[in-house]
Amino acid sequence: MGQGKLIVLEGLDGSGKSTQLELLRERFYQAGLNVRHIKLPDYSSPACAPVKMYLGGELGDNPSDVNAFAASSFYAVDRFVSYQTKWKKDYKDGAFLLADRYSSSNAYHQMVKLPRCEWDDFLAWLDDYEHNKLGLPRPDLVIYLDMPIAVSQALLLERKLLDIHEKDIDYLTKCRDAAKYAAKKWSWCVIFCGKQGHALPIDLIQENIWAAVCEALEIIC
Repeated sequence: MGQGKLIVLEGLDGSGKSTQLELLRERFYQAGLNVRHIKLPDYSSPACAPVKMYLGGELGDNPSDVNAFAASSFYAVDRFVSYQTKWKKDYKDGAFLLADRYSSSNAYHQMVKLPRCEWDDFLAWLDDYEHNKLGLPRPDLVIYLDMPIAVSQALLLERKLLDIHEKDIDYLTKCRDAAKYAAKKWSWCVIFCGKQGHALPIDLIQENIWAAVCEALEIIC
């Protein structure tokens, strides 16, 4: 059996990634396809300890207190351990892997800590570090769920305490700009999820995601 396919859903917290990934997984089941769901970071793993310290503010109160390369490494190590111990075999055996975040998250969450003139160099470093040096598979498709910051913040505040990323509006606004930059640079599929201050219907967003997956991976819908 051939190598699997890795589909990544990206988006700022509150963009609906988890909900949409569950719906997408069900679409794969209904189509009779072998599918596996991956959620990253893997907070249950010891390898995620630096990520939890970073997000919990133990390394600094602001995201910028930990530089882009150090923070990227925290997340990359978590992904490497997850791949080696939990989903490498499924990937090699030809399954469809649906990831809630991946190396693409570093592209916009960490790149904003650098001057814009250094973004291209950072993206080149990130691609080489995670996919060449660490050997993590490159995604076959990255879908970025673009939800307006005001909408995503309102949704987040309804259900959880916010980490240092989620409560910094200026940082999130910069991340959204960086995501649009990375999406163009790395040919991500951008799905718009909000309009006029409101989230679009969940089912409509899912139909747009499924159409993008079918087109990119040549799945018969």
